[in-house]
Amino acid sequence: MDFSQFSGFLVFMTIFTMGFWLMLFLLTFVVPYWLFGNLIEIWKLKREAKKVKS
Repeated sequence: MDFSQFSGFLVFMTIFTMGFWLMLFLLTFVVPYWLFGNLIEIWKLKREAKKVKS
């Protein structure tokens, strides 16, 4: 394995590793935060609409 192949392998592994950690972060923190916040917002809007209706 010469230097050009090794440097290409290092670049590939760097990009792959960054993608892996980004996906892990998105799936464990961002998506649940977004879904939970959206559900709370919908619940607040329904509760507010119920108050206005009665």
